[in-house]
Amino acid sequence: MIIVQLMGGLGNQLQQYALYRKMVRMGKEARLDISWFTQQDNKNKELTHRELELDRLDRLVYEVCTLEEKAQLIGSEGIAGRLRRKLLPGGVKWFRESEMYHPEIFEFEDMYISGYFACEKYYGDILYDLREKIQFPPSANPLQREMEKEIKSCCSVSIHIRRGDYLDEVNKAMFGGICTEEYYQSAIHYMLGMFPDAHFYVFSDDAAYARRMYQGDKYTVMDFNKGQDSFYDMQLMSFCKHNICANSTFSFWGARLNPNEGKVMIRPAVHKNSQVFEPERMYELWQGWTFIDRAGEIFAREER
Repeated sequence: MIIVQLMGGLGNQLQQYALYRKMVRMGKEARLDISWFTQQDNKNKELTHRELELDRLDRLVYEVCTLEEKAQLIGSEGIAGRLRRKLLPGGVKWFRESEMYHPEIFEFEDMYISGYFACEKYYGDILYDLREKIQFPPSANPLQREMEKEIKSCCSVSIHIRRGDYLDEVNKAMFGGICTEEYYQSAIHYMLGMFPDAHFYVFSDDAAYARRMYQGDKYTVMDFNKGQDSFYDMQLMSFCKHNICANSTFSFWGARLNPNEGKVMIRPAVHKNSQVFEPERMYELWQGWTFIDRAGEIFAREER
């Protein structure tokens, strides 16, 4: 049995779900472990409060592992289980992500798998299936429906700007300084070079900053989805014809759920400051994406 640990925010949950779906489609017996969201010691490790959000999406069906199934791979919860994992690491079937891409995980038959699995190569070949299964429930806000119509009727480009928790000192060291003003301006100019009539829809957890930075007729700041309704911003991003992402899995999924066959997807060259950008490797692992570094330099395959 393969058990994939579910953890983090909605974007990360969707990546772990996508890996689970890939395992199922390969014919493997697979489960999701959702216990991270109920264990207080895990919650305390996160600067940002996280909840299980997969259940809010329509048509999303998955199997959850039992405590017994989990214990067979990594031992039981509590002191006894922790001692087993510490003293007998070789007897524990627990794989932890440590690289951008681990092709070996598809050879596993019995393994507990932990990680975020942002790399598109894991499940890029089943995105058509994921788009069908990842459906948002109808919003009670009439603005959502109005903006959906507007976005679908024009040459719409989403821009995602994540500030909020990325400004906290711990997160800033890991994620800060990647999506610079140079990054966004370069991405906007790149889009305008291909689509002169583009209109940019700006999504951010800091609407005041977005309104200050993006003024004029070509920009619309999307600031009406708040609180638990914030996940509808991902749906609106997916309705846009093209996407400019932050170093955030939330906007990665806005682009991935976009069904437009001719879409242009832009993301930062690196997701975290600990990463080194290797263009040829990224072209392979993130097929169809365009990359821009913090200085605004563009990396795109010539065939685009």
